[in-house]
Amino acid sequence: MIVITAPTGNIGRHLLSLLLESAPAAGEELRVIVRDPARLPDAARGRVEVVTGSHAEAEVLDRAFEGADAVFWLVPPDASLTPQDAYIGFTRPAAKALAVHGVGHVVGVSALGRGTPLADRAGLVTASLAMDDLIAGTGVAYRALASPSFFENLLEESDSIREKGVFTDTVEADRKAPFVAVADLAAAAAGLLLDRSWTGTGSVPVLGPQDLSPNDLARIMTEQLGRPVRYERRPLDELYATLVGHGLNEAFVQGLVDMKRAKDEGLDAGVARTPDTTSPTSFEQWCAQTLKPAVLS
Repeated sequence: MIVITAPTGNIGRHLLSLLLESAPAAGEELRVIVRDPARLPDAARGRVEVVTGSHAEAEVLDRAFEGADAVFWLVPPDASLTPQDAYIGFTRPAAKALAVHGVGHVVGVSALGRGTPLADRAGLVTASLAMDDLIAGTGVAYRALASPSFFENLLEESDSIREKGVFTDTVEADRKAPFVAVADLAAAAAGLLLDRSWTGTGSVPVLGPQDLSPNDLARIMTEQLGRPVRYERRPLDELYATLVGHGLNEAFVQGLVDMKRAKDEGLDAGVARTPDTTSPTSFEQWCAQTLKPAVLS
């Protein structure tokens, strides 16, 4: 039995689709935790066991983890909380339930940066790495999918790209870093969940096919969208003031700012790119399949 948290989110929906294709042949049953079962895809109906509720709640987790062999764990960041509460507080009931129910394997979504000089001052990433330690401390076999920034983050810029030909971030324009499509993370998770021959704890970096700078992203978007797109660097203090002005928790916003500062200082550059850490979806592919329809809609 494989349990999937956040099955309707960006990563979870891709993972659920992959497991619906592969799990039956592997003799695996699927169970999902979801607040609103109506949001599940039609392909899942009658083929997965549904536990309704939030995976922040101990009672929901007790029902979901009973008899489970493996769990896909994803924390949806909550900007109304501090980073500590958003990651550690949210995960603490799960850590208890994993131990109580003797779950053997967990695959979690985390971040790059472990072992670097920036790891303890990277805001949300620091909290995510502490979440990994909490899960690993339960004694389960654990693999953290160590991810860089997602291509999908650019979907938040689709209106600006459409209307102004501009996208923004806070990093230096020529700073190259890995980027990844969420579908590639889902594929890595599916492989680990279906073949549980691994033991112990560790990280699995998923780096996409190449490092890219904001200027590289702008060039590729210009080519793929057939219209000029340029990058504008946004000051960190301006980002902080804007988000706090929108009512987000000040500590969470500071965690976001600290993460972005660390990324601009090379947080995501600590893992060597190898065939094992490289994933297939290129930014060109992602733009054509995902960004272009969003921008042109």
